[in-house]
Amino acid sequence: MNTDRAGDPHRLGGTHVRHLSLVDYRSYPAVSVDLEPGPNVFVGPNGQGKTNLVEAIGYVSTLGSHRVATDAPLVRAGATRAVIRAAVVRDARELLVELEIVPGKANRARLNRSPVARPRDVLGALRTVLFAPEDLALVRGDPAERRRFIDELLVARSPRYAAVRADYDRVLRQRNALLRTAASARRAAKGAGDLRTLEVWDGHLAAHGAELLAGRLEVLSALEPYVAKAYDAVSAGKGRTRLAYRSSTHGDSATDLPEPVTDRPEFNVDVADLTHRILESLAASRSQEIERGITLVGPHRDDVVLWLGDLPAKGYASHGEGWSYALALQLGSYDLLSADGGEPVLILDDVFAELDTQRRDRLAGLVRDASQVLVTAAVAADVPSALQGVRFDVAAGEVTRV
Repeated sequence: MNTDRAGDPHRLGGTHVRHLSLVDYRSYPAVSVDLEPGPNVFVGPNGQGKTNLVEAIGYVSTLGSHRVATDAPLVRAGATRAVIRAAVVRDARELLVELEIVPGKANRARLNRSPVARPRDVLGALRTVLFAPEDLALVRGDPAERRRFIDELLVARSPRYAAVRADYDRVLRQRNALLRTAASARRAAKGAGDLRTLEVWDGHLAAHGAELLAGRLEVLSALEPYVAKAYDAVSAGKGRTRLAYRSSTHGDSATDLPEPVTDRPEFNVDVADLTHRILESLAASRSQEIERGITLVGPHRDDVVLWLGDLPAKGYASHGEGWSYALALQLGSYDLLSADGGEPVLILDDVFAELDTQRRDRLAGLVRDASQVLVTAAVAADVPSALQGVRFDVAAGEVTRV
């Protein structure tokens, strides 16, 4: 982490959440918390609502939860909606972000008390980097975990990519629906179904997919040196990292080690070239897609390959190395976003209990000078002294400043 940003948290580029209030969010009928720049530590037994607080702040930043895939669990049982309000101070200016979460209906948002056309219009008002035990799945889990990580970082850097992702997902759903109909018709011996519009959807998928793919490749290239630096600091120089992108347009062998396509000079981020490559791959996969009823080519099938030394981290990294890698990915993201001009809020959700003493101390030393660090812990002793800032006790739905 860039320690040259140390000093006054109100410095230009520094960001912090000054106030958070929740109504019918998770376990809270209502709660309000005044936060401070620097470390803020939430302490309490498991199941008391610590993570709910930082999850809500993360939701303001990404419009998603790091714990669940849908919004329904975020609304308190028996309530019809949840409301999150966050006062965000950035570059000495304050913004009020308000989000209304309504399961089964369109969510609504306001910025400085004025309604916005779409909730995603508030993206960029607050940027966060959140590290939680679930992040070990970035190293050990399925490609979907790494795609989500790189896409959220991409949107944090350039909020316009939220619309690109939404457009791609919409076209993918439409194209899959058409392929499923064709597959069903074939199984019923009724021919291949009506596929006259498939080429139209191919064009839309390739156009949106190429734009998303170009963004991913650019952000991955920018992120890589920051992750390498962070891993070196967290692991005390024990190992070297490299990030690579495996695209479904170049084949996807499950037996061979994936080749990092970012190392291939012919694979660049030219959108026109990427569009052409996706269209070629769609044409080559058409018979398989019709047979299976699903789109087999595109960014939704890609992966980010995490290398540790000469081997992929997935399947080869030890437990400690996996934790260090996951942590390096988040710290690298923090430094990348900070370098872009706008230091994010750093959230460490129940991570110190998972780390040994040496990793705890190294992590605390790396993050202690951040504009704002939000820490949750079941036991206060798990939090290193370098992060013993403002403390809140959380119990029985109450948040009390100590």
